[in-house]
Amino acid sequence: MSQAPFDIVVFGATSFVGQILSRYLLERYGAGGEVKWAIAGRSEAKLVTFKSGLGEAAADLPVIIADAGNEASLTEMCEQTRVVISTVGPYALYGEPLVQACVNSGTDYCDLTGEVQWIRKMIERYEEQAKKTGARIVHCCGFDSIPSDLGVYYLQQQAKAQFGEPCSTVKMRVKAAKGGLSGGTVASMINVTKEAVADPALRKELANPYSICPKDFRPARRQHNVKAAEYDEDFQAWTAPFVMGAINTRVVHRSNALQGAAYGQEFGYDEAVLTGKGLKGRAAALGVAAGLGGFLVAATIKPARWALEKFVLPKPGEGPTPKAQEEGFFDLRFVGISAKGEMIRTKVTGDRDPGYGSTGKMLGEAAICLAFDIDTPEKRPGGFWTPASLLGQKAIDRLVKNAGLRFELLENR
Repeated sequence: MSQAPFDIVVFGATSFVGQILSRYLLERYGAGGEVKWAIAGRSEAKLVTFKSGLGEAAADLPVIIADAGNEASLTEMCEQTRVVISTVGPYALYGEPLVQACVNSGTDYCDLTGEVQWIRKMIERYEEQAKKTGARIVHCCGFDSIPSDLGVYYLQQQAKAQFGEPCSTVKMRVKAAKGGLSGGTVASMINVTKEAVADPALRKELANPYSICPKDFRPARRQHNVKAAEYDEDFQAWTAPFVMGAINTRVVHRSNALQGAAYGQEFGYDEAVLTGKGLKGRAAALGVAAGLGGFLVAATIKPARWALEKFVLPKPGEGPTPKAQEEGFFDLRFVGISAKGEMIRTKVTGDRDPGYGSTGKMLGEAAICLAFDIDTPEKRPGGFWTPASLLGQKAIDRLVKNAGLRFELLENR
């Protein structure tokens, strides 16, 4: 793949996130410069229209026609690049052919899926082949799960420096965030719900915190899961369930496993949203928990799900305005406790709305890191990785330098 004409190809460039991502790469790295990249998708007309809308700066930006339903076109696309970024979801419906093409051709790949059941299927079906061809597959390179996964990685590096050992328990709490959902994210959530309703085995799997860990990694520790309003002594505040916790916790546990239990064989991790102190905080936590529970219940009932999709939720291709993306942000707080009871606190922040403005930048930098910063396949072999286990500190450095993220050690108080 070192002789490929492109370093990166953005597949699904005309999707909502694909457009944000492409604009970011153009602004940060230009077209036809040191980073050789192209946009790709199934509709030549849409790609050309999108490219023309980017202005003269995109005049040298190549366009590749490839269709998720056409194996030959995907293979041809993969053979032209070192890394493919996929923004085409729901991945459980449309993502497998591209993963298969990347694995078979030895092409590195990253995406922004949060569909844990699909990730497990891809690992089961293609990991052995990826190890043979050298393809490095990295799912979850957006808001789910880079801030959580690299946030835990950063905290553990600080803990090792201070305590000489990792923290055996880590919590992530969303202190504040501002941003909206796109139609693509909603479609993915609805699809997972549909699959779970129809498949009891899937419901059981979705409750397993180690569902995407290697099969020989099954710690005995029972993982805490914030399912309702809870008071958190470490944060001195009330908490509510975090909708992204279901995927983020699984990715963090896989990172621990792939790094040889670097966080400990019985490492514990959970996520939640901070809602405040006192009666007001408790009321807010109850409200968030009830709202999330109501949405999930409605999504399991066909007539209610139809009404949500028809009248309430954004459609695929819809999402926050550019102004809303710029005004968005996120602030995540982490606390880690060592086996000796020592405590460390860190935070991860982003300067755009988490799901789209910031996700586009995170996804772009993950791909750049994969293309330029990671050792050759001989040293970092093919397989299904996580952001922390493969990209690690090099990704943190790029995100801080270019993408508006901050990883900070806080005073322990």
